[in-house]
Amino acid sequence: MSRSARVERVTKESSVTVEIDLGGTGKVDIDTGVAFYDHMLTALGVHGSFDLTVAARGDVEIDAHHTVEDVAIVLGQAFRQALGDKAGIRRFGDAWIPMDETLAHAAVDLSGRPFCVHVGEPEAFNTFTIGGNYPFVLNRHVFDSLAFHAQIALHVRVIHGRDPHHITEAQFKAVARALRAAVEPDPRVTGVPSTKGTL
Repeated sequence: MSRSARVERVTKESSVTVEIDLGGTGKVDIDTGVAFYDHMLTALGVHGSFDLTVAARGDVEIDAHHTVEDVAIVLGQAFRQALGDKAGIRRFGDAWIPMDETLAHAAVDLSGRPFCVHVGEPEAFNTFTIGGNYPFVLNRHVFDSLAFHAQIALHVRVIHGRDPHHITEAQFKAVARALRAAVEPDPRVTGVPSTKGTL
């Protein structure tokens, strides 16, 4: 059964193409024009064991916001499409990720009911920019957009952290590992893992 998808989205602000294979091995090819975001999406693919290709061009000379958020939108759409009817998967997943002084936790339910809870980032970093053009405050937009367009319930928490880079990276890795667990086939489940019979 194929668990892959390819989605394109073109607006006046950006052009985005995402290809994903949930049954992959973590092969990635990322180019968004925002180097730190490329680094985070690479971590998402590698630690989620998804084959992930992202190509994006946007008005980064104005601000990275449009490109970063639009990529998250298309990534969510591709993820949702690749999941298909969700038959035979574990559905739920969570992960704790330490990175030096930082500890992050993510939990996910592939429920078909989009919701995002994102807490714990130090407010002092909301005006901080990482790697030259990735505003720290965009983390919330990424996870919100991913959850809404993938139609998943996503909870992301920062427990400890002093370095904006570490805080961001630990969150992306936690989300990756939680998604990896949730999409994993469960040999004991033959149908859709829901008492309703659909997700």
